[in-house]
Amino acid sequence: MSQGSPGDWAPLYPTPGPPAPPNPFVHELHLSRLQRVKFCLLGALLAPIRVLLAFIVLFLLWPFAWLQVAGLTEEQLQEPITGWRKTVCHNGVLGLSRLLFFLLGFLRIRVRGQRASRLQAPVLVAAPHSTFFDPIVLLPCDLPKVVSRAENLSVPVIGALLRFNQAILVSRHDPASRRRVVEEVRRRATSGGKWPQVLFFPEGTCSNKKALLKFKPGAFIAGVPVQPVLIRYPNSLDTTSWAWRGPGVLKVLWLTASQPCSIVDVEFLPVYRPSPEESRDPTLYANNVQRVMAQALGIPATECEFVGSLPVIVVGRLKVALEPQLWELGRVLRKAGLSPGCVDTEAEPGRSRMISQEEFARQLQLSDPQMVAGAFSYFQQDARGLVDFRDVALALAALDGGRSLEELTRLAFELFAEEKEKQAEGPGRLLYKDGFSTILHLLLGSPHPAARTLHAELCQAGARQGLSLCEFQDFSVHHPLHGKLFGTYLRPSQTSNTSSPDSAPALANGAMQAPKQKGD
Repeated sequence: MSQGSPGDWAPLYPTPGPPAPPNPFVHELHLSRLQRVKFCLLGALLAPIRVLLAFIVLFLLWPFAWLQVAGLTEEQLQEPITGWRKTVCHNGVLGLSRLLFFLLGFLRIRVRGQRASRLQAPVLVAAPHSTFFDPIVLLPCDLPKVVSRAENLSVPVIGALLRFNQAILVSRHDPASRRRVVEEVRRRATSGGKWPQVLFFPEGTCSNKKALLKFKPGAFIAGVPVQPVLIRYPNSLDTTSWAWRGPGVLKVLWLTASQPCSIVDVEFLPVYRPSPEESRDPTLYANNVQRVMAQALGIPATECEFVGSLPVIVVGRLKVALEPQLWELGRVLRKAGLSPGCVDTEAEPGRSRMISQEEFARQLQLSDPQMVAGAFSYFQQDARGLVDFRDVALALAALDGGRSLEELTRLAFELFAEEKEKQAEGPGRLLYKDGFSTILHLLLGSPHPAARTLHAELCQAGARQGLSLCEFQDFSVHHPLHGKLFGTYLRPSQTSNTSSPDSAPALANGAMQAPKQKGD
């Protein structure tokens, strides 16, 4: 197949659709001069008293939480607690929890709809998850069981409350922990009403309430009916949102406690009963429930999610990191006084050359061990702790900024394209899924699974399993949306200092903005 003009490859991608949804990971709080004066006065008078009293109540919760589990063995805690412990301690914690939120300014909790019984819906799913105040939804739900990180057990008071709650604990450092959590969720959800309901925040992290993040399948693995629960904060000023970029913990707490009155709306939607297909496919089940809740909220349902420690957004057909690690690598190298363009990055096209951390340091002329370890960690390492020098060469070429987008994508193709298929006609070297996913991960922070899926979709238009240079550049350079994305991500001069609002790249229609750093 001969190379042609960009228009020849139009079937490889659809035309741009409607504007992308708002970035759900960014929350910017804009205060007028009058609002600043009000918050200064109330923050100095009302907030300290409220926060102090709330912390006193928080510590008063500990005796009730401790009393419920005191003297019980681990075997006894595998069954729901009943009797006087349940009556006294449950009511005590419920009452003090309502008092705690009241003292923080949440004077009204308005409930709409009717909560289903544990037999009707063993699982509750709450969204949007936007703040550390969201546990207030536990109160109208009569303190259901929750899923939490095992590391939280060591936090004073919080750990006692998790033991009181008989929470399902998951460890992010133990792969077997997730399997045990799945089994425990299934056991409780299918207990026939023996266990109280289990509450999930299926987004798994906080957003700014402007769009629903992708639902994780954990709440839907059991295949039982779930009841969606909507959380709204219909206040004139949004002081509660705690997104990845925006006001920090202390600022959110202080501003919310400075509000004369904060209102929370909790709405119970009708129970969602899965179809046989949804019961077998938790991901399909999660996606359908997400759409139902987004429609009820009047906001978009997105594929945005956290992958590892980085937020990933969707632009066109691409999943990209909100702030790729490439940007951070550029800041590290510039801090070391290194110009990427001065490094000899001659790499053999199409063939990997694995290098150690010591060779990496020599190649980049770095002497500080801590700086070397930090820069080396940005690249994917194999089982021996080595990295592919082609990754380093492409990253430095992108950070150098001396190449045009066409030249940079051509270099990426030359580095990672391979000659696997012998054909009488057409290009001899093609970009296969591993090379394609490596390029997108390095330059845009795209997760490898999403990049491989996209590669398979792009290859469906042809009979080969790889992309030619023309096809790859048609996707990355000439596509009206993806080309703009590549162009804005690969300008290190604009991303070398994200502390300035002017340095953030942005896509059209508000699809993406790299915001200011948190101040707390």
